[in-house]
Amino acid sequence: MTFLPETGYVPTDEDRASLDAWFAEYDAHSAKRDVERMADLAVFPLNLVSDDSAGDGRSAQWSREQFVQTMTHVMGDGSEDISFESTRTPVFLSPAMAVVFTDSVMTANGETQQLRYADILIRRGGSWAFQTMVQGGWGDNL
Repeated sequence: MTFLPETGYVPTDEDRASLDAWFAEYDAHSAKRDVERMADLAVFPLNLVSDDSAGDGRSAQWSREQFVQTMTHVMGDGSEDISFESTRTPVFLSPAMAVVFTDSVMTANGETQQLRYADILIRRGGSWAFQTMVQGGWGDNL
């Protein structure tokens, strides 16, 4: 049984389709390691929420330059094959705000890693953009 919190807003088919299309575009850029195009799909300063190796919660705000530099370092130069299989559960707070929970399997050079994270996206001028990334284990890098 899937539990979705009551937000008072019921998304339309277009809401869901536009969000799915946004993630398809973002995932395509991620697979190509096109970090500049990934950054084009964000609102800066970008909020990040994580925890560190000591078990403490951490948060930061990144500029576009910090995002590009860090993600380029983390994702590598694109010389290895990488793919993602993701299941996303969006919770629409309004027509212009969604919290999206993602369970993903990343495969790089034949090795798999399970990921769980959440993103907060906002819609401006008809287009979605991510504004907050939430994932455990990144706090030492913030």
